[in-house]
Amino acid sequence: MSRSSVPPHGEGRTEPSGSPKTSTSRRTDYAGAIYGSILAASVVATAGSGGAHPRLEIILLLTVTGLVFWATHVYAHLAGERIVGQPWSWREIRRSGLHEWAIVEAAALPAAAVAVSWFGMSVNTGLWLALGVAVAQQVVWACLGAVRAGASRGLVSAEGFVNLALGLIIVGAKVVLKD
Repeated sequence: MSRSSVPPHGEGRTEPSGSPKTSTSRRTDYAGAIYGSILAASVVATAGSGGAHPRLEIILLLTVTGLVFWATHVYAHLAGERIVGQPWSWREIRRSGLHEWAIVEAAALPAAAVAVSWFGMSVNTGLWLALGVAVAQQVVWACLGAVRAGASRGLVSAEGFVNLALGLIIVGAKVVLKD
């Protein structure tokens, strides 16, 4: 499909929430959720367990990183899809911001896993729990996107496997570099 035949950003896509946007052609778009999950896994894998309040620091790091990458993606889409000679409208900014919000949402479950670790787990165990949650949600989002796009079982499995492999690379890096 050529760039010119792709619908404008955010149109004709199905959001991770499941509500389709109106258009004649529908596309699934779980990219932000998958990307945000990989980002969260990377943050957790590289987070140290030092500091005066390690759990709070990791939760804040996940949240701030998600917000910064969200803002960066919004800006990149707006700048990359700019119509020559026209400023951005608030409608475009809002649409792009909502479309990319899944990047921030993907940090929520790993952050919650770190928060839960306050109840009887070590910080290190909480980090491993959060990493497992991030990788698991990455695989789930990829598979859900494939299913919603009508992919065959084999393709759904392949997408799940690829995302699991990517997540395990991050886990492997944590093992080799941190523990």
